[in-house]
Amino acid sequence: MPKEVKKKMFSTSLTENEEVLKKRLGIGKSFDVGVRKLTLFQCDIAIYFVNGLVDDQSVTQILRELMSISAEANSRRTDHVKEVIKNYFAHVQVEEVESMDECITQVLSGLIFVVIDGESQALVADVRSYPGRGPEEPDTERVVRGARDGYTENIILNTGLTRRRIRDERLRQEIIRVGTRSKTDVCITYIEGIANPELVAKLKKELKAIHIDGITMADKVIEEYIVKQGVNPFPLVRYTERPDVAATHVFEGHVLIMVDTSPSVIITPVTLFHHIQHAEEYRQSAAVGTFLRWMRFIGILFSLFIVPFWLLLAMNQDLLPAALDFIGVNEEKNIPLAVQIVFAEMGIELLRMAAIHTPSPLATALGLIAAMLIGDMAIEVGYFTPEVILYVALGAMGMFATPSYELGVALRIIRYVMIISVVFFGVLGLVLSVFMLFMTLVMTRPLNRPYMWPFLPFDPPALAQILFRTTVPSVRWRPSIVHPRDKVRQMPTNE
Repeated sequence: MPKEVKKKMFSTSLTENEEVLKKRLGIGKSFDVGVRKLTLFQCDIAIYFVNGLVDDQSVTQILRELMSISAEANSRRTDHVKEVIKNYFAHVQVEEVESMDECITQVLSGLIFVVIDGESQALVADVRSYPGRGPEEPDTERVVRGARDGYTENIILNTGLTRRRIRDERLRQEIIRVGTRSKTDVCITYIEGIANPELVAKLKKELKAIHIDGITMADKVIEEYIVKQGVNPFPLVRYTERPDVAATHVFEGHVLIMVDTSPSVIITPVTLFHHIQHAEEYRQSAAVGTFLRWMRFIGILFSLFIVPFWLLLAMNQDLLPAALDFIGVNEEKNIPLAVQIVFAEMGIELLRMAAIHTPSPLATALGLIAAMLIGDMAIEVGYFTPEVILYVALGAMGMFATPSYELGVALRIIRYVMIISVVFFGVLGLVLSVFMLFMTLVMTRPLNRPYMWPFLPFDPPALAQILFRTTVPSVRWRPSIVHPRDKVRQMPTNE
């Protein structure tokens, strides 16, 4: 634990306060940190702000209100300057603060504060207006029919989007500052009376225990501190940029963690099955939603096992029954089959990375070049067999159908492990790699919650809701994995 630092308080001398603030805020060196001095009731005041983080119109309105009384005020003196200024502040949130450290943090967060000569307290007003984009539909969580707003890099806007969907007086959105230098705002969102208080207290404790200069990578840094992932490739928290998805989880008893400057919101605690659900399933009927969910399940499993299983059969033709003897390679190439698959998998991965870094106008050209190089030309030259290209492409399609980007990457790593195991150990290698995958999932317990719930431990009603998209009126109970205080989601309807 770092040594406790004594907080600097304001002096009653404005001149002394100005000297300290000039040095600490770098006034005169940093062009965006400004101060405006006025005289009211024969008393000097100074207003501090940061350009680019404040709403210019609100600051101008405050200055206009103060200047409107300057002609009368300067002709006489009063001992209640602070109360007069506070009453003339054209803003809804005005606080009195004694700590200079807190005021400096507030002004660097987009607020303004007023220092008055003869007063040991400053007035702080929230006039922040962070630069950023408006709410837009997230690229990775698009739906055919549904809301088109999404979280942004502005934490104030994000809390408003959540509050708009949860008009419950017990909704709590608590701010904790993380980072000794960045002082980044981190918001914990939950419903008091539903969320497990022990979980909320644990998350607060973990956040307050973070001592680092800054969290420039925002929510990812927070995740690594609270779940202690280590070398486990599977995502232990769920990310979403959709306010409707986040609000749904809050009603179930989950806790959200929002980090300023990040459009992604952390949902915790979660299981493996949370990462393979998508909002589109709940924007369609129950039957259609179940169909979409099963297609996604099959696609994920197919993409994980199709390449290593086909490689095993191609390398061991004696394992095939007579009816399936067509599976395998029709034409032998100079390059071993396993090397072809590894190179093709690496090519798909490089194309994915290139697509992320390629500007949008050039993305189409990249796709055409990739199709020519990895497709027809690679086969014509003799580097790859058509079967390798086919099965690797099928595996890639299933991975891209995974709603969670983090889970898709983890499954690609597992697929590499399976391929290598099959190459060196054959059938035994595939069996051992599947067993190790299963044991890894079973032993994973993010925030002391079983990652394979409701499969292990077995919960038949909850598992049925995972396998089938049930109708909303039929769901009476909140998921037990979050240990909610209020377990009843809705009372039965009296017919």
